Amino acid sequence: MQDSSWRRSRFGKRLVYSILALSLAIGIGSYVTVDHVSAAAAAAAVPDLPSPSRDAGAAALPSSGTFAPLVKKAAPAVVSVQSTRTAKIPAVANMPRGGSPFDFFFGPNGPNGPQEMPQERRQRGLGSGVIFSSDGYILTNHHVIEDADEVKVQLSDDREFPAKIIGSDSKTDVAVLKIDAHDLPTLPLGNSEAVEVGDIVLAIGNPFGIGQTVTMGIVGATGREFGIMAQQAGYEDFIQTDAAINPGNSGGALINTRGELVGINTAILSRSGGNQGVGFAVPVNLAHHVTKQLVENGRVERGFMGVGIQDISSAMEKTLDTPDSHGAVVTNVNEGGPAAKAGLEQYDVIRSVDGRKIRDARELRLAVANHAPGDTVEVAVLRDGAAKTMNVTLGEFPKDDNAEAGEEQSATSGALEGVSVDNLSAQVAEQLGLDSDIKGVVVTRVRPDSPAAEAGLQSGLVIQEVNRKPVRNVDEFRSAMGTVKKGEAVMLLVHVRGGSRFVVVEP
Repeated sequence: MQDSSWRRSRFGKRLVYSILALSLAIGIGSYVTVDHVSAAAAAAAVPDLPSPSRDAGAAALPSSGTFAPLVKKAAPAVVSVQSTRTAKIPAVANMPRGGSPFDFFFGPNGPNGPQEMPQERRQRGLGSGVIFSSDGYILTNHHVIEDADEVKVQLSDDREFPAKIIGSDSKTDVAVLKIDAHDLPTLPLGNSEAVEVGDIVLAIGNPFGIGQTVTMGIVGATGREFGIMAQQAGYEDFIQTDAAINPGNSGGALINTRGELVGINTAILSRSGGNQGVGFAVPVNLAHHVTKQLVENGRVERGFMGVGIQDISSAMEKTLDTPDSHGAVVTNVNEGGPAAKAGLEQYDVIRSVDGRKIRDARELRLAVANHAPGDTVEVAVLRDGAAKTMNVTLGEFPKDDNAEAGEEQSATSGALEGVSVDNLSAQVAEQLGLDSDIKGVVVTRVRPDSPAAEAGLQSGLVIQEVNRKPVRNVDEFRSAMGTVKKGEAVMLLVHVRGGSRFVVVEP
């Protein structure tokens, strides 16, 4: 499923993974293999989640006024993770002062010019991890061990072990390690669906490599998405907390007041790179779903519906004939894909999956990704205001994670004031890397201070529809715009890389 939402930088701050990175000059470490185990062993290794009742969430504050007994029980299951990777860094020798007569003929690459001398540098990262199985399975973040040549784990009793990478999933930032040890302390799993805003939580990890540290805070929000996984087309459903999370905490535990694991600390939002009270953790339910698959077969298989989707703005509600902005609108349907076979259409508003309400595109992506290829899900939609239900048999997520010119038309008034378009010629389509079946008009100019620019319209995008009317050339675009009344918003269907999305421009 493609979420065609465009990402804008909403913060004047840095999104920082909470891994501590160091750099060491010297040789190459040993290679770390990626292993998996039998299904029977995997089933025994990954414990089940408790039911998402409120009883499985937060507990009352300790009558003694201290969390020390809880921490003493939980902390031994949190470990330090050290990863080492080798990077080749080009270095340049200093040029002799005064130059040489050869320099005039040979330039800087001549015999007396600077010579490149590549160096190998060991880069070390320090993070944290959580033991979830007494025979040595450890949960951590993907970015803690990404591209690692060597991984070591230090237990709370200071014992060190080399670790194997069982599997890693960049789309959720979850990884599983295995050490050769037995009878290890473990953290019981909670259920992140029971976590509520205001719950007290404790973060346990190894900030700045100084040693195991415990901090306390509350849950500030759940279901957070802020674009840190956008490059990987990842899945974000973070728990936000003000428990202090700093570099080195990545992969560490976020526990409730029952001592149960409810999240894996992952990132912070910061102006300085250090803790400023806005930290994020992968919820344990999502981590558990990924972990079971990584342990069983070393990779994650996700269901694929074959639609492009986006959130519904209040400006779209009238055009889509939907009572509110809940749900996700289908922007395009992959020909021959699971959704197309089930009868889903462009402009359908998906309201629920298997009876579970869908509030936005993020929730729909998560709902589909939590199913395996071959699963059949019941999808409830609104189509032009009418409720419909259809069964979609999910496919396997793709391996990759994707007229003549010369009649430029300016929309000089209304919502698209300051926008110029032109016919999409074969030459322009080729330059833009578009398939031959893409029809529409190409945006050639957008005035920076215009409503269209504010809505996100850019030069090089292709407008395919205006208020649900297909436009294949400038004449059809002009005709469609002629029906828009003064002061009315315009909903455009715009082709973007990997699919289409709706853009609502308000005058």
